[in-house]
Amino acid sequence: MEQDETGAGGRIRQKLVETKQAWAKAGRLLTGETARPEEQRLPPGQRLVKDFPVLDLGIQPDVPEGAFRLTLDGLVENPVTLDWAWLSELPQEDRFNDIHCVTQWSRYDNTWTGVPVQALLDLARLKPGAKFVSFEAYDGYTTNLSLEDFARPENLLAHSWEGERLTRQHGGPLRVVVPHLYLWKSTKWVKRITFLSANQPGFWEVRGYHDRGDPWLEERYG
Repeated sequence: MEQDETGAGGRIRQKLVETKQAWAKAGRLLTGETARPEEQRLPPGQRLVKDFPVLDLGIQPDVPEGAFRLTLDGLVENPVTLDWAWLSELPQEDRFNDIHCVTQWSRYDNTWTGVPVQALLDLARLKPGAKFVSFEAYDGYTTNLSLEDFARPENLLAHSWEGERLTRQHGGPLRVVVPHLYLWKSTKWVKRITFLSANQPGFWEVRGYHDRGDPWLEERYG
């Protein structure tokens, strides 16, 4: 479940990272346009797809449900590590939304099933100083959100998509779904959620990508 930094996986990862960093430096795909989601369903510079493209860092960790653990820690009154059975006992809800990837594709009308973010916040009981969230994945990936962006009611930790368990390539067994931001903010294979008083930029944010990532404001790069 760890990144292979020296073998073929590591070389693929390095090439992907270099390419995406070059995109950020060049401002690739930027149109200079902005829009409002209530007025324009497709964000600026995006193209609609019917399939579900797969993007990652070159490694797709294999995390059986029996080995899965999700840790909630940081500025919380109740730090916990949930196994799959505990996660399954939490409230389960559906969400229906569009998703938008910074690599220019958007996909409409996705149905996800999983644990609403509010259920996790109720379980962890945040301390007053918590204002930001950091995510860590089983492949070593990290990203960040403001607590305001994470706590929105449409957000979910999803284990299923279109009525079926999430496949490994799409982030199974569990991924974050934050549909109002570019999809790199929706961490695949999530294993840790840490609540912080200060912002902690993640993998792509320190490599030239925008700290927030609003598709309608075209916040692709920093």
